Amino acid sequence: MADILSERRFRQVAGMIERDIGIKLPPAKRTMVEGRLRKRARSLGMMDVDAYCGALFDDGLLETEYQHVIDMVTTNKTDFFREAEHFDFLSRVAVPQLMGARGRADRPLKIWSAASSTGAEAYTIAMVLAELARDGQAGPGFRILGSDISSQVLEVARRAVYPWDAMAPVPPPLRQRYVMRHRDPGRAECRIVPELRAATSFQLLNLMETSYAVDGEVDVIFCRNVLIYFDRPTQEAVLARLCTHLRPGGFLIVGHSETAAGSALRGMRGVMSTIWQKGEGRA
Repeated sequence: MADILSERRFRQVAGMIERDIGIKLPPAKRTMVEGRLRKRARSLGMMDVDAYCGALFDDGLLETEYQHVIDMVTTNKTDFFREAEHFDFLSRVAVPQLMGARGRADRPLKIWSAASSTGAEAYTIAMVLAELARDGQAGPGFRILGSDISSQVLEVARRAVYPWDAMAPVPPPLRQRYVMRHRDPGRAECRIVPELRAATSFQLLNLMETSYAVDGEVDVIFCRNVLIYFDRPTQEAVLARLCTHLRPGGFLIVGHSETAAGSALRGMRGVMSTIWQKGEGRA
C-alpha cells in the first residue's frame, strides 16, 4: 500500500483541528500534514500514514495520541522582538501609564503572551520589563504568563535554550545582560538568564475553550499572529474572552495582520491600529 494520506483521512484530521482549536487546514496543507503525521507514525513503528490515521479515528488511538497530533499540525512561527514597535509601545506608553494609575504602586505587572509558541515573545517582554525595572519604572516586579496549544513548544519555552542566531534581533546590551552563551564555544546555543526564567511561566491553553484558567486582572495581553488562523466568529469569541481577563486600563495587542479584528472589541478604546485599551483612560 502506498504510504500516502488519503483525502478521507486528511478531511478527518482537518475537521478535528478546526473543531477543537479553530484552525482551518485547507487542501493545500495536505502534503504538510502528511509529512508530519508520517514522521509520528514511523516513530510508533507504523509504516503507513493512512493506517496511522485509521488507528486514530477507528481504533481508539486518538485517546493517547491527541496532543501529539495537535503538536504536529500546528504552526509555531516566532522571533525575538517580532513587530518591535509593540515592545516600544509597552516600554514608552503602556507600562508608565499602568504604573501611574491609582493603586498600582504595590502590585506587580502581569503580562500574558496568549500564543507564546517557543517563548520568544514572553522572554522579549521580560527583557523590556527588566530594563524598565533597572531604571525604577516597573514598580515592585512583574509576572509573565505564556500559553499555547502545543505542549511541544511549551517545553522549549520552559527550557529557554535557543540557537545563538535566534538572538540576532535582540539589541546587543540586552543580549549581554539577559542571554547566556553555552560554555562550549563549539555549541552555538544560549539560554535566557535565570532571573527572567523565574519571572515567566508557561501553561497549556486552547483559545477555543469557553473560559480560560488565567488571572482575571492582567495588565497587558499579547495575542499576535494567531487570530489570522480563525474564522471571523471565532476571532470575535476569542477576543471577547481575552478582554474579560484585562483589568480596567489594561491593553490588548494583536498582530499587524489582524487589524480588522478590532471591530469585534466591545468596551475597548483604540490606541493604535493593533492596540486597544480597556475602559476609559487609566484604571
